[in-house]
Amino acid sequence: MSGGPRGRLRADAIYLGWQQAAASAEPGPMPQPPAPAALDEVSPQWLAAQRREQALLSRPAWLAGAAGATVAAGGATAGLAAGFPGGLALLLVAGGAAVMGACARVLLRSERALRTGIRAEHERVEHVRAVQEAELAARREAHARSYRDWQQRDAAFRRQPQWYPVTLPAAVSRLDVAGGTLAGWSALLTMIAAPRLAAGGEVTVLDLTEGGVARDLLALATAQGLGPLTWVLPGDLPRLDLGVGFGPEALADVLALTSAAATVGEPGGAADPARDAALLGRILDVLGDRASLGRLVAALQALGQIGAPGQLSDGPLEPAELTALSATFGRGAGQLLVERAWALEARLRALTTLGTALTTAPPSRLRLAWPDRRGSAVGNRVLASYLVVGLTEALRQAPPGQPWQQTICVLGADRLPGDVLDRLSDAAETAGAGLVLAYRSVPAPVRERLGRGNAAVAFMRLGNADDAKAAADQIGTEHRFVISQLTDTIGVSVTDTAGDSYTSTVGVSDSVADSGSVTLTAGRSRGRGRSRPVTFAPFAEGSGTASRDASSSAAVSDSRSVTVGISESTSWGWSTSRAVGTSTSQAGTAQRSREFVVEQHELQHLPPTALVLCRSGRAGREVLLADANPAIMTLPTATLARPPDA
Repeated sequence: MSGGPRGRLRADAIYLGWQQAAASAEPGPMPQPPAPAALDEVSPQWLAAQRREQALLSRPAWLAGAAGATVAAGGATAGLAAGFPGGLALLLVAGGAAVMGACARVLLRSERALRTGIRAEHERVEHVRAVQEAELAARREAHARSYRDWQQRDAAFRRQPQWYPVTLPAAVSRLDVAGGTLAGWSALLTMIAAPRLAAGGEVTVLDLTEGGVARDLLALATAQGLGPLTWVLPGDLPRLDLGVGFGPEALADVLALTSAAATVGEPGGAADPARDAALLGRILDVLGDRASLGRLVAALQALGQIGAPGQLSDGPLEPAELTALSATFGRGAGQLLVERAWALEARLRALTTLGTALTTAPPSRLRLAWPDRRGSAVGNRVLASYLVVGLTEALRQAPPGQPWQQTICVLGADRLPGDVLDRLSDAAETAGAGLVLAYRSVPAPVRERLGRGNAAVAFMRLGNADDAKAAADQIGTEHRFVISQLTDTIGVSVTDTAGDSYTSTVGVSDSVADSGSVTLTAGRSRGRGRSRPVTFAPFAEGSGTASRDASSSAAVSDSRSVTVGISESTSWGWSTSRAVGTSTSQAGTAQRSREFVVEQHELQHLPPTALVLCRSGRAGREVLLADANPAIMTLPTATLARPPDA
């Protein structure tokens, strides 16, 4: 992830996600440009009306002129006729002409008046248009100023922080996460662990889901040069140092509790950890300084009469040790001892190679361990139980530290018995370590433990209807939340799967990929040659050389590369970049999207990275909606400062 939010990480806070807070001084709607104004113009209807009126007014003059023209024409015609007095004809012509002239003057004055009126109207309209154009220009100038001001307010609004961190105080010792998808857990794990590592803390991740939830965190830590230590079990079991330094009594307790935890849910698998611990402790006392898990399993095989004592496959015992075991438990130990030895051997044999090939690796503040999902179901159950039980014993032996200086994340905790989780919680709280327990489902034993003690609870997507209903009852159906458009958009793009493309960094040459190859090459070469070159020169004596050479070489090389794993991917980081990059403005990606009420259906359809957090605040119990997408940290509107209302 590139870039970063404004502010600094707080070492006394545990970051869980981001909350969108309402920004102040919103710019409001964009100013609308002024509507185009209809400028005045001389109406054609008015001109037609003026001409009609002028025609009506000039009609008498036209009629009188026509009558005068008729009289003048009649007088002229009569004067040309014989017998009509010439003076009378001349008088008629003169009178008609006088009437015509008077009518012509009236018509000319009327036409001149009409033209003057039309010209005056044109001048008036031109004046009005000039005023209207000036007013329109003023309105446009005012709109341009208001639009520039709005742009400045909008830019300031978009630059101010809108995403604020959602945190837990260090006084809270545990976070219980109920529900969620693998992709959502991957985002939440990265969101929690990355700030803790940046603040100088230590993070231990036990991924019991076999789904590669820690892939994104591992990639981020590797890119930042943290050099994480990873163990893919059982392949890396010989290099796992968890429990190697335990004393005989502590080791017997851990192995007994591991076996008991692995038998939960199996028919007839009820075990008594106290009796198993006593049995294992006596065996370790017999083995003494040469005790190891392989020899311990061999002793269980001997007690359970599993195979011949001289043919034990997991660390043969010496005759003196077999004699000591027989003396300790007696030759007729009884059927109960044989059955317990069978049961313990069947489960603890998955741990026989523990710590048998320890290597010196540089210390790291990030440690990850998980069972490989290509392992056997029973073996993975034993390995998962041992990881948690062994870590619990290590915490019990560790001195108290600063709160959350060491953060432990157990993913898929619903696969473990309740008493194992209770002991882990108590040990983590005593040692001052922060604990994150993530449950895919919420059965009755898990429901009883959610939020117990000094813990906060986070609910993510709960696909099961009963789980969603129980979560809604615990959260409270009176709460209303708004899911950001960005959260909803990313939720559409992010897939529901996560991969486990990891690299084992504890060993020397082992790696985790999804291809396998074994090569064995051997070669041997032998050569024999003979040469006799002769060289001549024109002004020198002849010279010649002869040589015989024989050589042989043999080489055997053996290289072995074992690679296992799955390479899949989630894309919450890429999806966030796409959602921001394809938007027209940052304000568009941060606007409200939809409001929902806490109820069963809504909890079943939450976006993968959304979580509903129930925590203790200043005003008592607080319930809020957060987005665990760590890529929000790269947005320019994200800040590490406290929300305005915090």
